[in-house]
Amino acid sequence: MSMASKSLFIVAIDFGTSYSGYCFSLAKHTDQIRQVFWGHEHGLNTVKTPTCILFNEKREFMKFGYDAVMKYHTLPSRQAHKWYYFHHFKMKLYNKKITSNMELETDNGEKFPALKVFSESLRYMKDHALNTIREASYQTVYVTEDVTWVITVPAIWDASARQFMRLAAKEAGLISDMFSEKLIIALEPEAASVWCKQLPQEGFVAEGGDRQKFEESPGTQYVVVDVESQDQPICSWIQIYQLCCNISSAALQHASSSHGGTIDITVHEIQENQSLKELHKASGGGWGGDTVDEKFKEFLKEIFQDGVWEEYAQNHPAECHKMMYDFGLQKCSSSREEVYMRCYHNLTKVVEHKKKDIALFFDGIKGVLWCDGTIMITYEKMKSFFAYSVRQTIGALQEILNKPEMAKVQYILLVGGFASSIILRDEIYQTFRKYRILCPQESQAAIIKGAILFGQNPQIVASRISALTYGVKISEAFDIAVHDVQKKRVSKADNYVYCTDLFKKLVGIGDLVEVDEVASYTFTPTEPDQTSVIFSFSCTEKDDAKYIDEEGLKMLGSCTVPTPNTELGKNRQLRLDIKFGLTEFKATGTDVTSGESRTVMIDFLTA
Repeated sequence: MSMASKSLFIVAIDFGTSYSGYCFSLAKHTDQIRQVFWGHEHGLNTVKTPTCILFNEKREFMKFGYDAVMKYHTLPSRQAHKWYYFHHFKMKLYNKKITSNMELETDNGEKFPALKVFSESLRYMKDHALNTIREASYQTVYVTEDVTWVITVPAIWDASARQFMRLAAKEAGLISDMFSEKLIIALEPEAASVWCKQLPQEGFVAEGGDRQKFEESPGTQYVVVDVESQDQPICSWIQIYQLCCNISSAALQHASSSHGGTIDITVHEIQENQSLKELHKASGGGWGGDTVDEKFKEFLKEIFQDGVWEEYAQNHPAECHKMMYDFGLQKCSSSREEVYMRCYHNLTKVVEHKKKDIALFFDGIKGVLWCDGTIMITYEKMKSFFAYSVRQTIGALQEILNKPEMAKVQYILLVGGFASSIILRDEIYQTFRKYRILCPQESQAAIIKGAILFGQNPQIVASRISALTYGVKISEAFDIAVHDVQKKRVSKADNYVYCTDLFKKLVGIGDLVEVDEVASYTFTPTEPDQTSVIFSFSCTEKDDAKYIDEEGLKMLGSCTVPTPNTELGKNRQLRLDIKFGLTEFKATGTDVTSGESRTVMIDFLTA
């Protein structure tokens, strides 16, 4: 019986780099998924709200989302610089050493606990979801325990980032303890896979009139390309402009320089029982939609030279933000035509100060024309902004698909906010002609809606590939021919000579691990009178290691198991059971003699 079947509702939270949202359904009726809309009180109606959070000078949570943006940008400046405002903070969990006490820096250089930023964001989402459910269910009061929560994370995040999200969820009150099965950390490409697998033909974009269904027969192999952009919600700029009128230039520069868009590439195979087997572990990097924005900005600097663009961005950040927003909508367009960008009032004013006709700035610059208050950018020029991101994506895909073990792959599924861009899709269609390429109609919603189905049945992904080699510290009888003399120890009880700090491999990098599979290992105590034993875990990118203190090994944490009954001395059995196939790892150590056992979520967060 799955955990969701004991819950009344499933809530999937899409905690995005730039925007966040959630949707929910009854656990027994996942065919009816309710998406939640945001920003009504600000005259908006979007499926996501900005991933922005605001704390006051006493470090108390104040606002999240549009409310945070509104409040912060309407604060008098003397008050604003004492408050704590965060955006784009999710990217801080990518490719970093993550600990439970790590800190984030605000725009004005103040330090703040990262855990509080993440947990208060999740607490807000939790409270919002419970209120929505209560309103939708005619005042029946539901509590957190009635919900299975699913939080989606990029597959390229390492185990410490996933565990940090679980810890934040515990702090936020979504779950009562770290072992709770009421919280599922779902990998974004897996959730997208699950959604695409059950879509009818009409659910996919028809390219060249050829609409196909994703055939879900056993043995089918496919690649999921999850391209996250800055996934801007669609709304009128008049409203966003009102929100951002007082946006600080420092905040704007910070926002525009962080690479929000990640790209995840994962390969799956459909099994006999319709579950999924991972054939290739996630790879990718921070070269999603944001790099396109950077290229566009460089182009504007090229047009408005002599410091004009810099002066405009510095003195009119809200308007500059608005222009970038217009571009954000255009870049995910599905038409192959030139793009018209409005030139805003203050930009023309800055140009006038230079005593120069604005049309002169466009002389000799390819791919752009000045058309009476509008900047016309050719389709070819638009494509050039995408070149780097597209090249990286295609290169990474080719590298994977060229491997001999990928010979049977038939489909490429394109999901995520950036997948709606016709430029990216065209390049993928032209490069990978022998594959069937599918893009769901709502490429962004595929992940969050798939997460609901994942919450209902987490076993839908049957096996994953281990991202690292994991092992446990052991000791064994000392052998001068094999062991390092410095690792030689003598037992105080019976003069047993042993070697310490040995690394025993439990699972290797690249190994296929079943989700339900429990790997069991048996050990004996080193000392006859030992009343507890410590299992300590390490990981490495190497295939194997001899000692736990070698270069490239990282200590992960440990679990202490009481072994109170010492009558049998060293003839006692200690059993270690580990589930490696989950998105997180659980280890249980048991003293077979006394039946005492301890379970530990292997700790990736200690410094």
